[in-house]
Amino acid sequence: MHDISQYQDFFISYLKSQNITKEPANLYEPIIYILGLGGKRMRPVLTLMAAEVFDTDYKVALPAAMAVEVFHNFSLVHDDIMDDAPLRRGQVTVHEKWNLNTGILSGDAMLILAYQYFEQYEPEVFRDLAKLFSKTALEVCEGQQWDVDFETRKDVTIPEYLKMIEYKTAVLVAAAMKMGAIVAKTSEKEACLIYDFGLNLGLAFQLQDDYLDAFGDPETFGKQVGGDIIENKKTYLYLKAVEFSSSEKAAELQKLFTLQLEDNTDKIENAKAIFNESGASEATQKAIEMYTFKAFETLDKMDISVEKKNILKTFGENLMGRKV
Repeated sequence: MHDISQYQDFFISYLKSQNITKEPANLYEPIIYILGLGGKRMRPVLTLMAAEVFDTDYKVALPAAMAVEVFHNFSLVHDDIMDDAPLRRGQVTVHEKWNLNTGILSGDAMLILAYQYFEQYEPEVFRDLAKLFSKTALEVCEGQQWDVDFETRKDVTIPEYLKMIEYKTAVLVAAAMKMGAIVAKTSEKEACLIYDFGLNLGLAFQLQDDYLDAFGDPETFGKQVGGDIIENKKTYLYLKAVEFSSSEKAAELQKLFTLQLEDNTDKIENAKAIFNESGASEATQKAIEMYTFKAFETLDKMDISVEKKNILKTFGENLMGRKV
């Protein structure tokens, strides 16, 4: 197996070799733009890693990894439209750089393009990949809708929130890993175990993303810090703060999360202060740790070498140590 940076390099080389420059330019240029904005390429790297965990050359998994990356970026283009987000990975979002209609249509084209990459596999593998992908894509849409619904609901529970981030984020991380297992033609048992590893790692990743949205460094986070607070999103941080706070403080926070302001500076700072004072920040960090360890426990059940388990564990540790 290789290290993470090598898998990233392998995937980026493959991405650059893809001929996506077609006509009409206004459909394909936004696709090239969003795919070129960088990021850690976590999901495609997991697909390549999973293939080699099960003794298959990463090159065989490159089309599946590309499908995962194209789908992920499609979801970001549409999420940014729904959130009216100005930045993605520190750069202007697609709908801001072009326009709303272009963002919608280019996103639609990316979803179809993602499926086309599965056509490079034999029928049985194609079927299993497409079946998992369809299930995952629908779950991501369900998670996104719950995320939108929660913005106006006052009774969101922590189990509901965890289910939402499982569908919106974690299932794609899990599917990315299982796709590598499918390409490698491993057993259903091992494929399901690596899916569970990815699912728990994805939950930890999203909880950390929520934490960094409030407390990340604007210079390195790549997105607008405080965006979830501005959008009144009931994140784990928010829900724990309401749970832990006095009735007065909880009411203050709940009122903050009804406001739509031109200048959100004070709103963000006041919300963050309540997150810290209530213990919600610490509780969120403990939840991130818990799901990370849960992912590592799944590795113990897998019939792979200790060396491969350690590589997957190191990936998880590095992911949880990120600042971006």
